[in-house]
Amino acid sequence: MNASMKRILSTIAIVIASVSFGVLVSADLGLMKASNAQTATNMQTSTGTVTSVSIPSFADVANRVMPAVVSIRSTEIVKGADARRRGTVDPFDFFFGPDQQNPRRPGQQRPNSDDDDEQRQLSGGSGFIISPDGYILTNNHVIEGATKVEVHLGADENGNGGRTLQAKIVGRDAATDIALIKVEAGQPLPNISLGDSDRIRRGDWAIAVGNPFELENTLTVGVISAKGRSIGVSAETQSFENFIQTDAAINFGNSGGPLINIAGEVIGINTAIRGGGAQGLGFASPINTAKRLLPQLKAKGKVTRGYLGMQITDVTEEYREAFGLQEARGALVQNVTPGKPAALAGIESGDVVIDVDGNAIRTNRDLIDYISYLPVGTNVKITVIRNGQRKVINAKTAERECEGDDCEETNDETSAAEPARNRLGMTVQEITPQLRRLYAIGDNVTGVVVTSVKVSSAAGEANLSEGDVISQVQGEKITSVADFRRVTDALKSGQRIRMYVTTSPRAGGGNAFSSFRLLQVP
Repeated sequence: MNASMKRILSTIAIVIASVSFGVLVSADLGLMKASNAQTATNMQTSTGTVTSVSIPSFADVANRVMPAVVSIRSTEIVKGADARRRGTVDPFDFFFGPDQQNPRRPGQQRPNSDDDDEQRQLSGGSGFIISPDGYILTNNHVIEGATKVEVHLGADENGNGGRTLQAKIVGRDAATDIALIKVEAGQPLPNISLGDSDRIRRGDWAIAVGNPFELENTLTVGVISAKGRSIGVSAETQSFENFIQTDAAINFGNSGGPLINIAGEVIGINTAIRGGGAQGLGFASPINTAKRLLPQLKAKGKVTRGYLGMQITDVTEEYREAFGLQEARGALVQNVTPGKPAALAGIESGDVVIDVDGNAIRTNRDLIDYISYLPVGTNVKITVIRNGQRKVINAKTAERECEGDDCEETNDETSAAEPARNRLGMTVQEITPQLRRLYAIGDNVTGVVVTSVKVSSAAGEANLSEGDVISQVQGEKITSVADFRRVTDALKSGQRIRMYVTTSPRAGGGNAFSSFRLLQVP
């Protein structure tokens, strides 16, 4: 290398070093403008690579979304007797809380002693604008039964807004606790983009926005704690609960407001909190659920769901072993309703659904979600495992109804209008060879086997448990599910009944024994 070339290389090295030093000094002295863009750095740990992410300010997200978050107040006209029956168990109190400082909400009349007198009952929550023409998503329980709905628009950072408009209820769905309302503002309104709740992960940032305790424009921050939660908010929602759990503070009045990701997109609708003093337990309906329902809510005002007419449960490790399955996944069919699509197609109790239309079914939730969002009359190809063999069955969805057995896509629901068997808080099934092995039921034991029990129910209070066999009800011999339904359907609310039960050895840890159990029909 000659002297000239060495001088050139030296000069280049000096220039690069000078530029690098200048950048470092500028950054250290704060002379370079900070960026709001997310940056990621990979760090190597003993367990693998961890991505460290620097995030934009939450204030930036708040400025974008706050103008599209609204406060909702609904007015319901109720009879005096109805208001007194509600008392302190007004369902809105679960979500919004009783007014501790003023027992009468503004404008609410005190109950009148005359049962025929009417009174106004006010309640409220939050919502968010999803399109410039004034469509707003919220919870169904925020506006359910309302004769008048008012929306207060939040002011933007320039002070624009702050108006109160009357809203029209466009559509609502009690099963998912989602409602769509609309205001006419005379001008385009700020709105929030809807994200993809299927892509969220535990540990992702979660931002709850709403109007808790009538304190407008409140923002709290946390993370996604879990997905796919079912917490039994109500009998109506129980079959379709698929909540996002978050530790971002959700308080009374947040219901209907958005749960947002760090990009300012809605990933959920804040719906419920866990009572009893529990902290950091808030629940939101996934926004993808609302996105699937929006076309029907806009067009018809309600949601029509596909339905097969069968009772299903998750495949546990115990079921996997008992049914000789290769893995614990799928939806185990416990019962099929006679005359409904599943029965007509040839699906049987004991079948394990593992695929529908090429979509793998890992849990009963996968099956419920897929079938429920199909149009009525859709042909579906269902792959099941029956006695160790794969079988493909073609079925056609019908419209899901909510009367008695027709609500049995998951567990029996509880309602005073339903048959007594649904209000006892348990499900039963025919005794199959697989269930005999699973629950160690003796060959000489006949009846129906209990496959699930709700702790807070008549069956739970009578200490019935999974694997017990019911052989008599009110002195009548029970040899099938049909016998059980016939006898229990004749029961009346408040009636005390007796059942002859053979306890599962699994429950008692020893030999099975038989005894009478007394239950009271709710």
